[in-house]
Amino acid sequence: MTTLFDSYRLGDLTLPNRMVMAPMTRVRAAAGGLATPSMATYYAQRATAGLIISEGVQPSLIGQSNPGTPGLHTDEQVSAWRPVTAAVHSNGGRVFAQLMHGGRVSHPATTGMRPVGPSAVPAVGDVFTPSGPRPAPTPRALDTAEVPEHAESYGQAARRAAEAGFDGVELHGANGYLISQFLSSNANLRTDRYGGSVTNRIRFAVEAVSATVEAVGAARTGIRLSPGGTFWGVRESDVPKLYTALLAELAHLDLAYVHLEATAEEEVLIGLRRAWPGTLILNPVLPMGPKQTGRAEADHWLGLGADLISFGRGFLANPDLVERLRNGLPVAPVEETTYYQGGDAGYLTYSTYQYTA
Repeated sequence: MTTLFDSYRLGDLTLPNRMVMAPMTRVRAAAGGLATPSMATYYAQRATAGLIISEGVQPSLIGQSNPGTPGLHTDEQVSAWRPVTAAVHSNGGRVFAQLMHGGRVSHPATTGMRPVGPSAVPAVGDVFTPSGPRPAPTPRALDTAEVPEHAESYGQAARRAAEAGFDGVELHGANGYLISQFLSSNANLRTDRYGGSVTNRIRFAVEAVSATVEAVGAARTGIRLSPGGTFWGVRESDVPKLYTALLAELAHLDLAYVHLEATAEEEVLIGLRRAWPGTLILNPVLPMGPKQTGRAEADHWLGLGADLISFGRGFLANPDLVERLRNGLPVAPVEETTYYQGGDAGYLTYSTYQYTA
């Protein structure tokens, strides 16, 4: 029987266990989207994970969603990331950069530009800005001729990620951000080749992944998806059909992995497991939901055919989560008030388990 602590071959990497640190926004970057020494410490502390996936990293300035997030679209950003990846590698870890284009989930107060999206339909809710939450603005609908450059921005950022020392990249195709917006049937009202039918709605995702594979290779490329998710007000019609079609197209590219969130019914997710011939990472609980992933949820999905299991809040509060789960030790709770407050409190202040005599 497969366990969380078995090794796994992922592309050119040998993972010492099947526990993946999920991407989590921490808004600790310096001005200019630069990674910091504290970020190097944070990720290095968690290097016992089989694989670390970084927080969302914007592939372009217009792709930035939140203030305080890091980028991979300037030479300075590449240089700032190098000590981070080096620290993870020095501690024996492996790390992918998550490439996240926010699309309509952004604000001119953050980027100085009007957000773009597949259609002129605003996200539902308030977005974060340097002066606090503000209503999501109406994005500018991309012209057909502009869409390919945004797909290519993932490939350009992937090249920079490789230069910065990352072992690979994950495209953020989930949670209502740009790729998810194109997949959506209510954020994407286009009538051109990128909208309407399932074939057209998956086109942007396939083009973005293809550009990334061309840039850094299939073995260094993954994608995260949230089938049926409703983050930021997105809705998707024909979820099983939509994602089965997407996975069929992605299968031709021989990606390192697909990373699914548990945003659909288990039956749907099992169907997508069957539809995907490659490595599957499963995030077993709803992101930001009331429950966090534990050993029972992980074991359940390994039994259903997932290859790797991603943990978010568990790794946030427990740098040594692998050891804690391996030895049945208590898992520390997270301090939600420190998620996005900046500084090292609730970031570098979580400790490893303290054994007593």
